[in-house]
Amino acid sequence: MSASSFDSSASSGAGRPAGTPVGTPVRSAAVVNGEIRALWTRAGGALSAAEQERYQRLLVEWAAAVRADVVEAA
Repeated sequence: MSASSFDSSASSGAGRPAGTPVGTPVRSAAVVNGEIRALWTRAGGALSAAEQERYQRLLVEWAAAVRADVVEAA
């Protein structure tokens, strides 16, 4: 696996320990969904550029968690 597929930032804000493969969910989809909802609530429906970046990272994390739940259920 290439080095670029790992999150090397311990404080990426994605809830993932440094060195964990990017596609590996650490938090449940429900937890990430709650964070997405809180972000939108705080933003009042209009995200700043920084909030948009955070939102995109959260969406990727949420999707990975949902996929992990589907695989686990199968």
